[in-house]
Amino acid sequence: MDDFEEMLDELLTDPEFKAEWDALQPERAIAQAIIDARKRNGMTRQSFSEMTGISQGYISKLERGTANPSIRTLQRLAAGMGMKLMIEFVPIQQKAI
Repeated sequence: MDDFEEMLDELLTDPEFKAEWDALQPERAIAQAIIDARKRNGMTRQSFSEMTGISQGYISKLERGTANPSIRTLQRLAAGMGMKLMIEFVPIQQKAI
């Protein structure tokens, strides 16, 4: 386990921090999905920017999770990698009693 994971595990014991961390999970998942797809396609941020017409700076913000992309932007990103965007709703897992 690295230092970040150890620190995060410690922070997650705080209920207030954990609630906020959990609330931001969708944003983290989008950022990670963009990074993973771009890398799987062997693209740099610059080449990705050229393929999508989205600025390299904005792609960087998306990957850091500091931007809130529209569905249209996510579709442009997917199309630039020869992919399609899929969004789904899944049931919330209930905690065992």
